[in-house]
Amino acid sequence: MDLKNPFKRDKKVKEKSEKKGDNKALARTMRKKLRRRTGFLSSLTSRLYIIFALVLTLLTVLIGRLAYMQISHRSFYLGKLNKQTTYTVKQSSERGQIYDATGQPLVDNEKKTVVTYTRSNKATAADILKNANDLAKMVNLIETKVSDRQKRDYYLADKKHYEAIYEKLPDKEKFDNYGNRLTEAQIYKNAVKAVPKSKIDYSDETLKKVYIFNQMNSASNFSTVNLTTGDLTDDQIAYITANKSRLRGISIGTDWNQEVTTSSSSLSDIIGTLSSEKTGLPEETAKEYLAKGYSLNDRVGTSYLQKQYEDVLQGTRTTTKISVDNDGNVVKTKQTSKGTKGNNLKLTIDLGFQNGVEGILNQYYGSEVSSGNAANSEGVYAVALNADTGAVLAMAGLDHDKDSGQLTSDALGNVTSVFVPGSVVKGATLTAGWETGAISGNQVLTDQTISVNGSNAIKSWFTDQGSRSISATQALEYSSNTYMVQVALKMMGQDYYPGMTLSDSGVDDTMTNLRKTYAEYGMGTTTGIDLPNESAGYTTNDYKPGNVLTEAFGQFDSYTPMQLAQYAATVANGGNRIAPHLVQGIYNNNADGGLGDQTKAIDTNVLNKVNISDDQMSLIQQGFYAVVNSSDSYATGKGMQSSSISISGKTGTAETFATTANGNSVTTVNLNVVAYATANDGTKVAVAVMYPHASNSDTKAHQYIARDILNLYQSMYGGGH
Repeated sequence: MDLKNPFKRDKKVKEKSEKKGDNKALARTMRKKLRRRTGFLSSLTSRLYIIFALVLTLLTVLIGRLAYMQISHRSFYLGKLNKQTTYTVKQSSERGQIYDATGQPLVDNEKKTVVTYTRSNKATAADILKNANDLAKMVNLIETKVSDRQKRDYYLADKKHYEAIYEKLPDKEKFDNYGNRLTEAQIYKNAVKAVPKSKIDYSDETLKKVYIFNQMNSASNFSTVNLTTGDLTDDQIAYITANKSRLRGISIGTDWNQEVTTSSSSLSDIIGTLSSEKTGLPEETAKEYLAKGYSLNDRVGTSYLQKQYEDVLQGTRTTTKISVDNDGNVVKTKQTSKGTKGNNLKLTIDLGFQNGVEGILNQYYGSEVSSGNAANSEGVYAVALNADTGAVLAMAGLDHDKDSGQLTSDALGNVTSVFVPGSVVKGATLTAGWETGAISGNQVLTDQTISVNGSNAIKSWFTDQGSRSISATQALEYSSNTYMVQVALKMMGQDYYPGMTLSDSGVDDTMTNLRKTYAEYGMGTTTGIDLPNESAGYTTNDYKPGNVLTEAFGQFDSYTPMQLAQYAATVANGGNRIAPHLVQGIYNNNADGGLGDQTKAIDTNVLNKVNISDDQMSLIQQGFYAVVNSSDSYATGKGMQSSSISISGKTGTAETFATTANGNSVTTVNLNVVAYATANDGTKVAVAVMYPHASNSDTKAHQYIARDILNLYQSMYGGGH
């Protein structure tokens, strides 16, 4: 202690006291920090426990899920895995053929050697580009027609070209408004549009490569396409075969091409057409075909018999299952079903008779063209049916080019072209009169001029020679218009007197009844023929009361030649309306791939029975017989008289108009006839001929055509057919 200096002593005491206080404060601070650190460690430990528990729970769930997949449901997930890695590939087979009634082929399957391409699931556009460029140097091409889009696809198949175009695309064509990258398909679409025209101005040599590339690029994974090239030489085949390792997916195969034979050209439009492998399934029916197991590039019938009997003619497909591993490598290939050639059609038409009928048309109509009688006529048509079965025996037509005078086959016009029929319908008009009770039996009426207020006078061709009383059968024999008009008036509930005014009463009912009866014979309705897109004729509900009167003698509605043939057949067989059919039966293939045994016959299909008695039908038949064979000078069908066969029929002359080449309207006539006869072999043959817009009403070319068709049948099959 410093006694000499008390102030100094107090200072030291104070400093010591302050130092002691600082130590206490430091201790308190350290204790606070320690408590905070202990709390943090405690909190951290709790969090670690929670995380550990979560991880443990997730591991438990994962192990449970793995056990669920690999133990409990192992087979299910294996099946899904297999499904994801197995491809089913279908290859079409040769199409069935079409034969005439004698077994002569109407279409031939020409087999040819082709270059095929099978696309790997790993093939890139660049791979296909290289193949196409190499192959183009080895083969000849028939055509190199390609679209603008196909040129652009070829250009972008080069990776460098695509990258260059991609770099130049604005961001909006690569990313959406949120900065997300567009799909590759969207970007590619934009790249296609961005290819400059100058880049695809290809030489002919490059167009060959473009053509081949796009054929190959159209193939789906593991599918095989036949490449369209020129005929292959032996050297080309050998070269391609020797370079298979370099030309990946390319090999030599066999294809078929179906063509109508030269001798059956008169039936080519009835036979119909096929799509090519390039065009594949028609867009309008693709969904339906795909549901049946077709492939997009399958060849199918696109019209008429080829389309109608597609299910029969199409062969069964070869099916192969291809399995790949997770890297896309093929690990297994197995053919699960072997394809077979399609079945065949045998027609009811004998090509010899068909060509003979067309020859008759050429003979008489050609003469009409030469004489100027057919200057405004669009052609001539003829159908022959077996009246008892509906079998189409011949179906011929000639289309007339009015500018050049050239005649070409148009058999299809018999079911697609419609013309005003004229007086051939009068047997059906009598039927309507009997069905409604307007007339009875062979009722006698007076053929006289029909004068109705507001309408032109109606006459028969012989009325000016004086009125005469005629029966129903004579009305057919002489072709009386006025008899039929009086039948229609009676159906309306109105008896004729000169200068009468037609009442609206019963007009609609009478038109309905006339058309209903005509349809019982096949006129104004589809005939049921086994061809798609048959015309039902032309009828309209826009008519006046006077039109009902002209309808009664065939001067209003329009019908096809096939409809008139069905009408003739219905009269010939006693009143059964039978569906016409072109196919006699379905046949399999023999060992050589030709016509085998019949597997299905096409049965006779009776659509309806005309609703009159046998006696009334007999009156129509008597009238038809008298039209041709009566000694009366008023009989209208004497041009059909024949020494070899007894013919019955009904003529029809309809007044029409036509437009000439220089645009003038001229008066013409439709010259039509329905006829039938029983040949020596017992076959009832019904015929219809339509010669529209003739300039000379006195010509009997239509009658001579019908006569000669029936004579031809008799001469060819009179001993049995």
